[in-house]
Amino acid sequence: MTKWVLKGLRTGIVTTAYPGRDETAGGVSPGRPAGGLPFDAGSSIDVERCPTRALIRDGQCLRVDYRRCVHCFRCAPGREGSTQWQDGYEWAARLNDRRYEDLSPGGVFRRSLHIRVVDAGACGACLSEIEQLNKPYYNIHRLGFFLTPTPREADVLLVAGPVTDHMRMALKKAYEAMPTPKRVVAVGACALCGGVFGPSFISGGGASDIVPVDVAVPGCPPPPLALIHGLLATVGRKPSASWPSTALESGGKENV
Repeated sequence: MTKWVLKGLRTGIVTTAYPGRDETAGGVSPGRPAGGLPFDAGSSIDVERCPTRALIRDGQCLRVDYRRCVHCFRCAPGREGSTQWQDGYEWAARLNDRRYEDLSPGGVFRRSLHIRVVDAGACGACLSEIEQLNKPYYNIHRLGFFLTPTPREADVLLVAGPVTDHMRMALKKAYEAMPTPKRVVAVGACALCGGVFGPSFISGGGASDIVPVDVAVPGCPPPPLALIHGLLATVGRKPSASWPSTALESGGKENV
């Protein structure tokens, strides 16, 4: 026991350096396919192989609908196709032109934001990543973000899952119970487009069918750093990733 205590004292607190600087530790992000590249024979193989139609031919260009990508890795480097892989984790994008000054540092929340997580029929993968945010390595408390059990104290609604039938009313009531100003962050492919579960006879096509979504965090599941980027983008402390109205993305980091 003494050895473990001494080792802990020598190691100290180990927390990600993000957002102060880029995180370079291994395993923090699975990456994702990069779009905006010339379409060739290898791209055609990848498009046919993609199970969720996330890879799309747009004339002579290969584009990616990041809402639908489930990280199946069938187009990952080393496969038969030619799709390139994009490292990084700053994936979150703002989806509308609402003003964000009211949630910015120095605004009404003074860098402190309370988050209500809603499981709208998620498989558990996104919820597992969200759970990591409260643990020492990611520690969102240092950034002024706190989870709350009640929507009446929440500033942000973090939604995971395609919104199953039995969660539609619950999600709507949670949103209506929140004080204004308020924001909705949709997490993962299911919350963005229904994922592999919807739309279907028992689940919807994502959170936007029920509540207005302000920020989208793609991935299946998105890694914790992508979730943190989504929260920072929500309050204007990090720029949004590019997200054209067509929901097709070229893989760049241009601001909306």
